[in-house]
Amino acid sequence: MKKLFLSTSLVALAALSACSTTSPDVISRDQAQRMSQIQDATVLSVRPVTVDGSQSGIGAVAGGVVGGVAGSSVGGSREGAIVGVLGAVAGAVVGNAVERAGTREEAVEVIVQLRNGERRSVVQAKGQETLAPGEAVILVTTGGKTRVSRAPAVTAPASGNNSKY
Repeated sequence: MKKLFLSTSLVALAALSACSTTSPDVISRDQAQRMSQIQDATVLSVRPVTVDGSQSGIGAVAGGVVGGVAGSSVGGSREGAIVGVLGAVAGAVVGNAVERAGTREEAVEVIVQLRNGERRSVVQAKGQETLAPGEAVILVTTGGKTRVSRAPAVTAPASGNNSKY
């Protein structure tokens, strides 16, 4: 039973650590089917950065429970209680470190210049596109979150009026 609990807790911890991303290629469910603001810009620079992992406390709690259960199975009732407490503390520390490492992301900081001359910086996870200085991009802002992607090709409207109305 304890082995099953330990395995289940570790799987849950691993799943929770992979829940968040800042990738420009991943759109959250709440951003789908919403109107976004688009701004044209030009890339000034791109540099690699690391987005530090989160410490929500879930990793510490899960690690503490696993460590406490594992430690409490050692020795008799008195030794089991002492080792259980030590296991819970050690498990919480390890669980917190696992959560932080599991949610850390390699990212890029993209500095752009808008058409009006203003400059902006956006940090996002590395995506499918590799952006370069001088490249035309768009900033897509939805719900307070902004991502940078390559600007689509602009096609000129057809000349003449072909409308029958």
